Amino acid sequence: MQACTGIENIDEAITLLEQNNWDLVAAINGVIPQENGILQSDYGGETISGPAFDPASHPAPAPAPSSSSAFRPVMPSRQIVERQPRMLDFRVEYRDRNVDVVLEDSCTVGEIKQILESELQIPMSKMLLKGWKTGDVEDSTVLKSLHLPKNNSLYVLTPDLPPPSSSSHAGALQESLNQNFMLIITHREVQREYNLNFSGSSTIQEVKRNVYDLTSIPVRHQLWEGWPTSATDDSMCLAESGLSYPCHRLTVGRRSSPAQTREQSEEQSTDVHMVSDSDGDDFEDASEFGVDDGEVFGMASSALRKSPMMPENAENEGDALLQFTAEFSSRYGDCHPVFFIGSLEAAFQEAFYVKARDRKLLAIYLHHDESVLTNVFCSQMLCAESIVSYLSQNFITWAWDLTKDANRARFLTMCNRHFGSVVAQTIRTQKTDQFPLFLIIMGKRSSNEVLNVIQGNTTVDELMMRLMAAMEIFTAQQQEDIKDEDEREARENVKREQDEAYRLSLEADRAKREAHEREMAEQFRLEQIRKEQEEEREAIRLSLEQALPPEPKEEIAEPVSKLRIRTPSGEFLERRFLASNKLQIVFDFVASKGFPWDEFKLLSTFPRRDVTQLDPNKSLLEVKLFPQETLFLEAKE
Repeated sequence: MQACTGIENIDEAITLLEQNNWDLVAAINGVIPQENGILQSDYGGETISGPAFDPASHPAPAPAPSSSSAFRPVMPSRQIVERQPRMLDFRVEYRDRNVDVVLEDSCTVGEIKQILESELQIPMSKMLLKGWKTGDVEDSTVLKSLHLPKNNSLYVLTPDLPPPSSSSHAGALQESLNQNFMLIITHREVQREYNLNFSGSSTIQEVKRNVYDLTSIPVRHQLWEGWPTSATDDSMCLAESGLSYPCHRLTVGRRSSPAQTREQSEEQSTDVHMVSDSDGDDFEDASEFGVDDGEVFGMASSALRKSPMMPENAENEGDALLQFTAEFSSRYGDCHPVFFIGSLEAAFQEAFYVKARDRKLLAIYLHHDESVLTNVFCSQMLCAESIVSYLSQNFITWAWDLTKDANRARFLTMCNRHFGSVVAQTIRTQKTDQFPLFLIIMGKRSSNEVLNVIQGNTTVDELMMRLMAAMEIFTAQQQEDIKDEDEREARENVKREQDEAYRLSLEADRAKREAHEREMAEQFRLEQIRKEQEEEREAIRLSLEQALPPEPKEEIAEPVSKLRIRTPSGEFLERRFLASNKLQIVFDFVASKGFPWDEFKLLSTFPRRDVTQLDPNKSLLEVKLFPQETLFLEAKE
């Protein structure tokens, strides 16, 4: 604003911007005099009141060529504007508390401390208020002299006060693991600062690897200053390393010999001064040689930037976005959307190719350093807390820088591949002053649909409304997808249950079949054994029957004993034996009839005795089975 209008008083410049709702084009048009009026932005900035316009003293201008702007009279550029009190918002963080303070810019730093003293119950003398962009300030410093933006973030340090009770050390450590640490890392050789956010659970090794991605200094060649003495192991997490919360300063350089270090330092120092002097001369001499104000503004803003948002021809999209995030933080502060680090395909996977309940919209931020709207859009809209919070909850945010032609061509190729030639052509035809762009993408079953293309000439409220409108469309589609997914999962569950029941049924049938087969096999085996035993017994019986002496005839002269044997079935076996025959012959006779003497016992009646217990080598006469006897068979137990 100051570079374009020549207004030296920063308060006057801020007032004009606030009156035009921070619309830079409208504010510039409000103070630069034209021949018959000034240009008014299409975006409807608020008019600055001035003296009445006299048509008689200003002849009607010739018709202007077709343009998106209109002409209207305004006040002279140097008219003094009555300044209203400017309110500043401060969010002050102390340990696990946040305190919001709202004051006029005519108040002092000490008045902020007085409010914090009553809120935090901390004496002002023990309180260090940090986070000022200009460094440490005195309590008597007037806020207006610091040229602060409307929203500011500060934090309080109390080094003289004891830490919270150690009895809850485990809980405090867990809380620290969930907190975010800002590491302000200075690259010594190029005198460049990186503001990197890490969670308390990140390790020192992860920090060093991220620094390698930014500085190209391998971890083994990194020489660090500023780590706490307790940080002795690279595997230690940041919450345990003793870092200052929420910010901690570190310095990194390349490990080399002292002579080489001094030589590199001198060369870099000389180069920096030469560039700085040259840029300053170009800027101061521009107005004398009639250079256009817009060119001066672009030249000045380019000179103030430390490095481009994204390297040109970066091989790895993740590395390019890591630099983009770091540079964005250094320019616009740490309150900004969380940019997805990775390729566009990986962002699609994160946003679309998950379960329907976990899907999100994809927001693609297209940055362009040469656009006059970029600085206002980033600082006032994209970094607004409401926008940051809404994007974090509902969107996956991916960014790309189109400033360099190579990066622009690379994105258009990606855009043509993923969204089609129509969207790619739309972005290709966008003019520089229409950037930055915000694309809202919704994933569908077969393709990715661009719901909205938001240009940089918008307001916070309008941006929020368009994000919410896209969210409503997405929510309706998401509910349908959830319903379809639930129905599909229900069908799959039923199918899985049926398949499982069928599998169990097959297993049961197979178990029954195997059991039946085993039973049949056992029965066959037992039958075989039984047959073998029967055959064996039959063979023994036949052999015994053949070995028996012939039955003596009744008219034989020798003494004969006639035995009558009753079987368990009630039948009687009768046979004559010589009285001189041994008792074993009687046993063999009974066995030949199917009653082996090892399974049956032969009993006499009077007196009752077990004949099988007698000596088988004695004769029938000796065992008193003469001249006749009735015996009966009984199975042994």
